[in-house]
Amino acid sequence: MAALSDSIQAIRDGAKEDRFTYLTILQYHVTSPEVLPTLNEVLQDAELTQEIGWDLVQMLLDVEGSEACLETVARLGNPREVVIKVMEALAGLTVAWQDEDDVDGEEPGAAPGSKIPAKFITLLGMLAILHGRIKTKYPSRFLGPSLAKVVEAYQPTPEMTASVINLVYSLSGRKRPPLPTRTSSINVLNPDQNGDTSKNAPDPEAEQEDPKEEAMQRRLLQAFGTCILQRYVNAQGMLWSPRLLEIYRPGRNVPGRKTMTEAFREDEVLQRRDSVVGQLVALLRDLGLDECSGRFVRDIYEVPENTDPLATFDDFSSVDDIRLSPGGAVCLVAYWIFSRDVFGADSPAPEIHVFPEHAAMLGRFLGRNAQAEIAASPGIADALLAIGLGLEHRGRVRLATGAAATPADANLMAYHHNLTLISVFHPDLKVRSAATTLAGSLLHAEPDDNVRLDILEDLLENCMFGSLKACAVTWLQEELVAARAAPPRRQGRLFASPEVIERLQYVLFPDMLSLNEAGAKAAGAEVVVREEAEAGAPVGKGDKGEKTGEDEEGALADFWAQNHHFLLQVANFAYLLFAGFRELVPDGMGAAVGQRFVEPLVAAAERLRRAQGGQGPGPEDEMQLAILVDRLRGLGLQ
Repeated sequence: MAALSDSIQAIRDGAKEDRFTYLTILQYHVTSPEVLPTLNEVLQDAELTQEIGWDLVQMLLDVEGSEACLETVARLGNPREVVIKVMEALAGLTVAWQDEDDVDGEEPGAAPGSKIPAKFITLLGMLAILHGRIKTKYPSRFLGPSLAKVVEAYQPTPEMTASVINLVYSLSGRKRPPLPTRTSSINVLNPDQNGDTSKNAPDPEAEQEDPKEEAMQRRLLQAFGTCILQRYVNAQGMLWSPRLLEIYRPGRNVPGRKTMTEAFREDEVLQRRDSVVGQLVALLRDLGLDECSGRFVRDIYEVPENTDPLATFDDFSSVDDIRLSPGGAVCLVAYWIFSRDVFGADSPAPEIHVFPEHAAMLGRFLGRNAQAEIAASPGIADALLAIGLGLEHRGRVRLATGAAATPADANLMAYHHNLTLISVFHPDLKVRSAATTLAGSLLHAEPDDNVRLDILEDLLENCMFGSLKACAVTWLQEELVAARAAPPRRQGRLFASPEVIERLQYVLFPDMLSLNEAGAKAAGAEVVVREEAEAGAPVGKGDKGEKTGEDEEGALADFWAQNHHFLLQVANFAYLLFAGFRELVPDGMGAAVGQRFVEPLVAAAERLRRAQGGQGPGPEDEMQLAILVDRLRGLGLQ
């Protein structure tokens, strides 16, 4: 107790010393929450706080319970100096997120109880006060760098996002609306709106603001808001595209199983995700982003791929120099479509078609390394799919006849290719399924038979992913069934003729004889090992032969792991083709397929089923191999 009373007395008496000496005294004595009320009393001296306030930011930020003192510093300190220290503190938080020790071993973005989110919220409360106090000719030159530091330090938790929303409403001069009832637990410090603004000291260097500054600051806040929206959506797994599919195609939903739409409506954590995104979108609407015009859409995909919107926050001379986050703009368009169709919201109607605008957006975001882009931005990939599904549902696939669109604008193969990349690389199975569904739907809707066949042939011949090749087989089967069911006047279409199977037979039923050769090589090695062992050959030689056999079986197991989806689907397709669509099979093809595809594949499958040790199949593979063998033998082509 004596030490505490000594510290309190030192804080009171030290204010009479020169400023450098007093800061030294504070460094020694402001180490616990108990002394903070006394310090806050001393800091009510506006002259004192204006001189030392900026030196107190980092010192106080590290002391628990210092929010009131920091609010006083924000209200009475020199705003131009203190705002620089706040930006430095935000930069420190950015580094601290990468240090597990600084977040008590918790994962960044998932540690709402750690010290860093609380510091972030406190600093944003200070920024709201400080930027309101700065009266300069070009306040955007202070605002831009501050917002850039906020984005860098931001982690997409509900609490930190609520703090960002508070900040923007304060800076835009708007009052933040009350949170929905079920998310009322998101309660963060907001001293600018809840505190006493009459305590704010005037800016000692005040200037008259330039008339153009209002538009500049609004645009900065719009860009900032889209950056935050992108970060939040990428981290939270909104599943917009799978949920839209449940609405658009309810027949696909499994009876008795809870849909994702119901889960997001009933689960409080999931419902909060929707609520936070809704608040961010409402924030952007209040800032003027409230229509999905053609120009708004073009600005998304015409911006260069390497453009960083944060870089323009402090390097601009006009409103046009400040760009929105392209990914955030995509999320905004997706939410407008999603909220309109799922929640019945009065959201802006999109002035966009699949071709050419959405195709250009998809190509711009997937870029040259689609796998890396999708892994880094799964939320944007989901949002792009949601837009595509919404446009297809509205019949907005192509520009109206006579509109200014070139054939290149409607390159279905390139667009379809990008959709299938999402169906392969997206981390969420439900989003992958939505991508596959949209790709198949647009493929079947293409009026040109040759274009559809070209896409299927390209997938079967060049795709390295067995699951995607299996989809191509399914789409081909659907084309054949649809062609047969077409009216008689359309029976002459391409997919109703043997030409399709003639053209695709070698990519549908590839040569599998190499599997037999590998098996023969392995079997031969085993014979050599056995004969050499009987003749008294050294053990090491036998080990080498045994290893060769194991390597061959391992290669066969790898082949199965990579291609089993495709092989099973081809086996099912072959049964349909040779049993029900005989008229489409070219003469002599059955025997050739039996020799080059069926026989060696059955032999390889049987060998894999007999494999021992680590190369042997598990229960699921064993069942699938049995199905494959039974289906191929049932063709009667051997």
